[in-house]
Amino acid sequence: MAKTSLKIIDIDPYLAPFESDLDLRMDNYRRKKKELAGSGKISDFANGHRYFGFHKIYNGWVYREWAPAADEMYLTGDFNGWNTRANPMTRLENGVFEVVLKGDDALKPGEKVQAVVIHNGEELRRIPTYATRVVQDPVTYLWCAEIEAPNSFEWTDQSFVPEKTPLIYECHIGMAQEDYRIGTYSEFRDKILPRIKDLGYNTIQIMAIMEHPYYGSFGYQVSNFFAASSKYGKADDLRSLINTAHQMGITVLLDVVHSHAVKNTNEGLNCFDGTEYQFFHSGEKGNHSAWGTKLFNYGKNEVLHFLLSNLKYWMEEFHFDGFRFDGVTSMLYLDHGLGSAFTSYDMYFSMNTDTEAVTYLQLANELIHEVNKNAITIAEDMSGMPGMCIKISDGGMGFDYRLSMGVPDLWIKTIKEQSDENWDMGKLWYELTQRRPKEKTIGYAESHDQALVGDKTIMFRLCDAEMYSSMQKFGGSPVVDRGIALHKMIRLLTSTLAGEGYLNFMGNEFGHPEWIDFPREGNGWSYHYCRRQWNLVDDHGLRYHELNDFDKAMIGLIKSENLLNKESVNRWLHQSDKVIIYSKGSVTFAFNFNPTRSFEGYFIPTENEGDYKVVLSSDDGQFGGFSRVDTSIKFKARKTPDGRCGFMCYLPTRTAIAFKRIPGRAKKD
Repeated sequence: MAKTSLKIIDIDPYLAPFESDLDLRMDNYRRKKKELAGSGKISDFANGHRYFGFHKIYNGWVYREWAPAADEMYLTGDFNGWNTRANPMTRLENGVFEVVLKGDDALKPGEKVQAVVIHNGEELRRIPTYATRVVQDPVTYLWCAEIEAPNSFEWTDQSFVPEKTPLIYECHIGMAQEDYRIGTYSEFRDKILPRIKDLGYNTIQIMAIMEHPYYGSFGYQVSNFFAASSKYGKADDLRSLINTAHQMGITVLLDVVHSHAVKNTNEGLNCFDGTEYQFFHSGEKGNHSAWGTKLFNYGKNEVLHFLLSNLKYWMEEFHFDGFRFDGVTSMLYLDHGLGSAFTSYDMYFSMNTDTEAVTYLQLANELIHEVNKNAITIAEDMSGMPGMCIKISDGGMGFDYRLSMGVPDLWIKTIKEQSDENWDMGKLWYELTQRRPKEKTIGYAESHDQALVGDKTIMFRLCDAEMYSSMQKFGGSPVVDRGIALHKMIRLLTSTLAGEGYLNFMGNEFGHPEWIDFPREGNGWSYHYCRRQWNLVDDHGLRYHELNDFDKAMIGLIKSENLLNKESVNRWLHQSDKVIIYSKGSVTFAFNFNPTRSFEGYFIPTENEGDYKVVLSSDDGQFGGFSRVDTSIKFKARKTPDGRCGFMCYLPTRTAIAFKRIPGRAKKD
């Protein structure tokens, strides 16, 4: 019997020539799911964290580990005076080792432990793969696992449900404070969450939570996948942060790294049982040439068990509401997408595609939504793989959103390479509105990537050195005036056009100066650039708060009008004027990017007749503008003799205005 075409082909007819590839995608998924879960749910399979690692049992503790190539295993630590042979582990089936320690106090919270692996006569000291807390000795700098008491945290978030439209505040716990040090979970909960709530963001995406030995990796070289980073405090401090966020109505996403792992052997998974192929591919296939990290073997059932259990663990134990998957492009292709432009569909379906990774991502999305039907998953993929955000049953991978990764590049190239008078309105519109059919995206003008040392944030690109000398409230700098005006316009245009969700990296909403540079040998291990200078936005003698206030008003408008769930209509692009106009719902936006010309009596096309009022003007004085827009005026949209519908208004240079139709009787064009 011939197979029925998948719905993904109806959604995107350009996929028709690749129907056999899509059928293979689905065959692989169904076969692997049956292999792992039989006729049950994939979430019933993903329970490794309940079996492996350390668990309190009746009158004692049990520790289990999967180490198939180990000849022998032992457990050592504070509890036995670090005697590496005092507590041998018993080999069970399928490469699993187990040791039972009798007595409730056999292991005490806070005690340090390590696994001892004997492989080919060599003694290897390792951190247990399911360790939930991993700490670094302040004297020797060596890492080891630390015993935690059984989780008894009292959650109060049982009724919390994430909002359907994510407005994301991307954040990093360690650098979220102002001092020259690493911040804590508790400080973030008490000092930063209120700022995020006040701005109106309904979601936080937390970076660098999974334990990583090198702070400067930004959390992207994970060593211990089940351990919340001890750099910021205790696990219960993170639970309290998430519980508090939920009480505030804020969704919490984990920036999860399943695309690769740190190559370290003493701290991480690499060569845990003495072989490089336990978790990773062997040989060069297991090494990422650009990142210097190890690559998972997604075709191995034990690896799938580890990774899928990891996702379930973070949701069950910490109440994360979903995940932003890092490095998806690297996972999808055998060459990791390095140097590929992805200019044709052929490049998505070829011998270069890692079909095992595709299957893992499908299973991961199915698992996450089984555990929490309201969960949110976001893919960081720059390749544009078709079907990323299409239902698995329709032939897709099951993500809810993909990041609009081309948009920040668009703004960088525009600001860096073109003078203001040469900005292309048509190109801006195209790049901000083009996406795969029926696939949702998270729009953003800049994330943490654009703030790293060697790069520049949008505000720093616009103002550069004048940010050091001319950000006083009445500084009178044309460079800063331009920068503030364009910063607001870029963010409003991006947030309302580039996706069904929006993302901002912490501090960028108020134009945080300078870049991010983690402490390292090259900068004398300095924290100067690895913090957020909240004092700048709190000082109303400086202009940072003007950008902050605009961001708050912008987010408020997006939420109150549900703008990201409405189609853009009534588009009007005028290249010579440098004007972009469009409507979403009852709101009409007008952007004048012209660097020199303000327009008297500019025609604003609308979808409906009726009365309109200004609900947001980037030129408002409280937002650092010149108050050239009279927000008290009521504009009457009427049909013109040539069949258009709209009204005339004053449109100042470098200004964006949002007009809302006042409820009442109106005729549709």
